Amino acid sequence: MGCDNQTFIGKIKNVSGNKISVRLDERVKSMMPIIDGIVYRVGQIGSFIKIPLGYTHVFAIITQIGADAIPESLRLNHEQIEKEMDYGTRWLSAVLIGERVGTKFERGVLQIPSSDDDVHLVTKEDLSMIYGSEDGSKSITIGHISNSESLPAYVDIDKLVSRHCAVLGATGSGKSNAVSVILKEIALGDFKSARILLIDPHGEYNNIFKGYSKVFRVNAKEVGEEELNIPYWALPFNELMKIFPGELNDKKEDYFRQEILKRKISAAKYLEHIPREETITSDSPIPFSINQLWFDLDDFEKQTHEKSRQPESKMTLIKKGNAENLVSNEYPPASSGSGSPFINFQAQGIQGFLDGMRNRLVDQRYSFLFNPGEWTPEASLEGKIKKDLDKLIEGWIGHDKPITILDLSGIPSEMMMSIAGTLIKIVYDCLFWGQNLQVGGRQQPLLFVLEEAHNYLKSGENSVASRTVQAIAKEGRKYGVGLLLATQRASELDETVLSQCGTVVALRMTNNGDKSKVAGAIQQDLDNMISLLPSLRTGEAIISGEAVKIPCRIKFDKIPDAPKSSDPKVSVEWKKEKPSNEGYSKVISLWRSGRLSDNEKETNKEE
Repeated sequence: MGCDNQTFIGKIKNVSGNKISVRLDERVKSMMPIIDGIVYRVGQIGSFIKIPLGYTHVFAIITQIGADAIPESLRLNHEQIEKEMDYGTRWLSAVLIGERVGTKFERGVLQIPSSDDDVHLVTKEDLSMIYGSEDGSKSITIGHISNSESLPAYVDIDKLVSRHCAVLGATGSGKSNAVSVILKEIALGDFKSARILLIDPHGEYNNIFKGYSKVFRVNAKEVGEEELNIPYWALPFNELMKIFPGELNDKKEDYFRQEILKRKISAAKYLEHIPREETITSDSPIPFSINQLWFDLDDFEKQTHEKSRQPESKMTLIKKGNAENLVSNEYPPASSGSGSPFINFQAQGIQGFLDGMRNRLVDQRYSFLFNPGEWTPEASLEGKIKKDLDKLIEGWIGHDKPITILDLSGIPSEMMMSIAGTLIKIVYDCLFWGQNLQVGGRQQPLLFVLEEAHNYLKSGENSVASRTVQAIAKEGRKYGVGLLLATQRASELDETVLSQCGTVVALRMTNNGDKSKVAGAIQQDLDNMISLLPSLRTGEAIISGEAVKIPCRIKFDKIPDAPKSSDPKVSVEWKKEKPSNEGYSKVISLWRSGRLSDNEKETNKEE
């Protein structure tokens, strides 16, 4: 590891804080010297140089080359500027990043070099010392260093999970492959109690982790998949109301809130552990029958009275309805004049909203929410359920597989944000309240992986998804909850969340807005490396942050079963024979019945 004339390239001419300017020595004739049979390239942005200081070697990352790297002090010296500009291609700027004491590399610099200190190339042996894993038990290998295929790229699993991570890259840059490599290395590593919860909006990962994952999907059809049930009663009040079409003013919304609260208080007596009444709110995850709620409110709106403004004079039913099947009670219609029957003067004027609410409740696309299997409250018993929330969460993260995939591809796009946020909130709240138990996050940490995170973490939106992920980003590490965000649109991510990601994996991207977001998330002195992003190869990334010793350019391994785009293959489909036009009649039938296929189970049939 000693330094000799073969590796010498120049001298430091300026030191400003942790930045240095280096002028290459005139004796360096080749920018691609051969040392011990290995070809090295001098002056590559993102590569290393070293400065020997006695028993210590200080390392720096090159951030600039050429005339722009000339120190500002020389630029202001008009007598010398022309001479230096002629020599401008022989200048380097670099940022001090770490030092070697003995055989150990440490990030951070204790000794600052001085002007005229020698600068040397970094050899393969140096790189092995810099990038080598000190403790293989807490590291995973995700690829190799770009400029040396023999050097594996390691990341620290402790820092990657607890300090959060963002994987950012344009479409086709290898983002999904990068996420798959990281998760696969964790799943196949010596981590017997690993818990990874992957929120997958497009169902891209279902086939990748077979054998060590459990897939939950709406309308599960594949072997090994389980039905994804999300009880509506576990949603916060505001998120539940957003699912129904129509708007409510504050007074009407409060009316709904109070009605739901009354039913949750009443249904709480069926729980195994009954909470104190004063602790129950409309946001509490307590089962109640939404069919019965609709039926009761609808009945109240439609009641007619024999005498004006006398509630006790309610007219007799013409036809009895049914709460379970969402069939309204029928009363004699109110008179159009001033005579009997009279409308219910206490009605809240919410009939339009209730009609839209009923349409959602019978829509088959929402059956995973309003008919969630054994978590569906019984209307006749005021909300009693067969299974409680603990069994739902146990099914998601309490099984013996390291990875859980929640496939949201069958969920209507207009409610993706609410559902994704609710899923995250349910699990996070469980780990928060169980932090002192063995199944809590502190004793069995959990990693949330949010694929296509920009879809439900829009910057500036006050959604349950944004609020919950912000809380995890700020406080999750205290409770053993980590984040891995993956997105192709970094510019659309919530800034608070991105700023909390201790590790950033930046793949190829060309959009200026996305690049500026990445520049703001990595070490400020290294923002010149962002200029490399458009020229990265597919599967190549710049990793910066706490999970790696130093920022580095790496090439991810390629897994054979990497997630493919869910888009149809136009070149293949257009070569097939045209299908029969009889299918259009079937389309209309499915459309009107709110189904995607004839195989879906029929629910909520009216009698």
